[in-house]
Amino acid sequence: MSAAVPVSSRLPVFPWDKLAPCKATAAGHPDGMVDLSVGTPVDPVPELVQQALVAAADSPGYPTVWGTEALRDALTGWAERRLGAVGVRHENVLPVVGSKELVAWLPTQLGLGAGDKVAYPRLAYPTYEVGARLCGAEPVVYDDPTELDPEGLKLLWLNSPSNPTGRVLPKDELTRIVAWAREHGVLVFSDECYLELGWEAEPVSVLHEDVCGGTYEGIVAVHSLSKRSNLAGYRAAFVVGDAAVLGELLQIRKHGGMMTPAPVQAATVAALGDDTHVAEQRARYARRRTVLRAALEAHGFRIEHSEASLYLWATRDEPCWETVAHLAELGILVAPGDFYGPAGDRFVRVALTASDERVDAAVKRLS
Repeated sequence: MSAAVPVSSRLPVFPWDKLAPCKATAAGHPDGMVDLSVGTPVDPVPELVQQALVAAADSPGYPTVWGTEALRDALTGWAERRLGAVGVRHENVLPVVGSKELVAWLPTQLGLGAGDKVAYPRLAYPTYEVGARLCGAEPVVYDDPTELDPEGLKLLWLNSPSNPTGRVLPKDELTRIVAWAREHGVLVFSDECYLELGWEAEPVSVLHEDVCGGTYEGIVAVHSLSKRSNLAGYRAAFVVGDAAVLGELLQIRKHGGMMTPAPVQAATVAALGDDTHVAEQRARYARRRTVLRAALEAHGFRIEHSEASLYLWATRDEPCWETVAHLAELGILVAPGDFYGPAGDRFVRVALTASDERVDAAVKRLS
């Protein structure tokens, strides 16, 4: 029997492992570390969502991969109400076990492999590259996807609002990209997990009627409740779009047993049916963003993009690891920009996901 191919030869080093020494430095601060490195929610899960989860706790049987009818109703209704999509049917939605799982395994589930290309933004969430490498496809970065060579290009990732930069793609740009992709037979997956968190720009979904022309052919949007509803621990996410593509994914995911737990399905229905908790959470992040941005700028940072999402894309015009080390000495941990590609090597990503008390501590240290 041949040995398995080592992970180190197939995938890049897990980036967060490289941050351990700086994390140790930051943790040594007398007042404790302020961790602004990871976009993991720290605020409570909304009470109505907790109640829905508990009410569905007695779920001894296997859930279905496609989800309950109530869940599919919630997904289609939310997509039409919030995304500006029209005519969304159950065939156009599919729950997934957290969006990272979907991103990492999508190229494999689509049957991509050697000779195929997967494209994603030059500055991007690392899992787009990981997903391409896991199936043996070629990862390709872009600045403008319509300038890519479409030969062999099977999957195009969009990400608006962007992680890490917070950049929002305008409606006319999305429309142009979708038209180009359809012309060349390229499947578009649009990661829109931060769509509810626009600050200086209003994010638009690729499924908006003005962008896609009222048809979902060749396009799928990815959404998550991790950020909007503090449900990262629930692994609650879903995709909306091309029924033919989602039908294929549904069959594959049935074989793989990729089922969202029944209590989480019930919690998702509750979360998507309530806008109040979303507005309350936005207000928390808006306050943290305002004070952190002012403190960083007063400390000599320049903020670029950052018009949406949960991050500030910041630079002191020096190598990013020097900035990370400087802030670690202040007990503040941030993510180096090169985690998201070489183009980020003079930036750091500062997350808004810390408690008000910890954010205020960071502001005090920066001043």
